[in-house]
Amino acid sequence: MPIVAKLDELGRPAWIVLMILGFIVWWPIGLTILAYLIWSGRMGCWKGRHAARWQDGAERVREATKWWHTPPSSGNRAFDEYRTDTLRRLEEEQREFQDFLGRLREAKDRAEFDQFMADRRRRGSAPPADDAQPQPAG
Repeated sequence: MPIVAKLDELGRPAWIVLMILGFIVWWPIGLTILAYLIWSGRMGCWKGRHAARWQDGAERVREATKWWHTPPSSGNRAFDEYRTDTLRRLEEEQREFQDFLGRLREAKDRAEFDQFMADRRRRGSAPPADDAQPQPAG
């Protein structure tokens, strides 16, 4: 197929343009081209379906956007230190609160389970009302 070879020569952008034009002309054409690109592996992100590859990509994204999470310097060193300490303290308090909520859930679950077991023991020692045999009238 000379058209496919020519598009492969031009690279991924050519395939993307062709797919967009296909959607503009008639949506099934664009959908067919998209399916072909995914199936044939011409889109690089679909070639190696290994978890490590996705994790490496995620790590690269995290490294590339690291600047997003570190606040820029305000120019005042004392304020920057105060802000850093405050953010660290807030993160620590958030972790402690999450731990507290976890312990609270565990305690609630334990209390509910203990109540269930106590009710079960009480029902086991008392004669069941539903299983009583009717006495003949006499």
